[in-house]
Amino acid sequence: MHPFLKRRRICKVFIAGSALLILSATATMAGPAHAQFGLGGIVHDPTNYAQNVLTAARTLEQINNQIRMLQNQASELVNQARNLETLPLSVLEPLQQQIRQTQQLLARAQGIALDVQAIERDFGRKYRTIDLSGSQRDMVRQAQDRWNDSVAAFEDALKIQSGAVRNIEGSRSAIESLVSASQSSTGALQAAQAGNQLLALQSQQLTDLIASIAAMGRAQSLEAANSAAAKAQAREQLRRFLAPGRRNAAASPQLFRN
Repeated sequence: MHPFLKRRRICKVFIAGSALLILSATATMAGPAHAQFGLGGIVHDPTNYAQNVLTAARTLEQINNQIRMLQNQASELVNQARNLETLPLSVLEPLQQQIRQTQQLLARAQGIALDVQAIERDFGRKYRTIDLSGSQRDMVRQAQDRWNDSVAAFEDALKIQSGAVRNIEGSRSAIESLVSASQSSTGALQAAQAGNQLLALQSQQLTDLIASIAAMGRAQSLEAANSAAAKAQAREQLRRFLAPGRRNAAASPQLFRN
């Protein structure tokens, strides 16, 4: 039994007992106070008896009003207690774990990391101010490095997208639990907490979506930068090939060995 209902029942029994005591005391005190003694003994006075009964009835009505007032107050306290009950379900820790997993995937980005300082340092060296004065071997090595960055970026994007897809099942289970808890909530606080956790779930889903978009955009940006750097390098290689005075000695064809 709820503590407030138990207290209400005890108050009701106590007040009812007090009313009976008052009626008994009034009836006991009314006889001697208003009795008329004659030669044959005690004479009954109906007028005083009627007044005593009327007084007792009014007293009982007041007690009943007090009982109803206490019952209403107890009901209000019970409703307040229900509104203050907390939601027994929490999905915050699983959501935080999913967000941490997405952050770890972003932190393990290969090639050029998702960091402003790293981008300024590595991107400028590999793409913006590439060295076109080196040897042919150096140019090939630089092109290979840029190609590796592009492939790694697409691999990172696929991993992050895979993590977002994996989190869908956990999100579905959390939504079912929260909706069920919200529908069966007993008070305003439980309903509000269920709504707040649903908003947290939406925030986690938006986090996965933003991470996927950022990873794919990074891969596409690196591929575009690689294409631009490859064009610049190709122009330099063509210039060297067509430079005046370059000797392109053609080997004499030999059909058969001597």
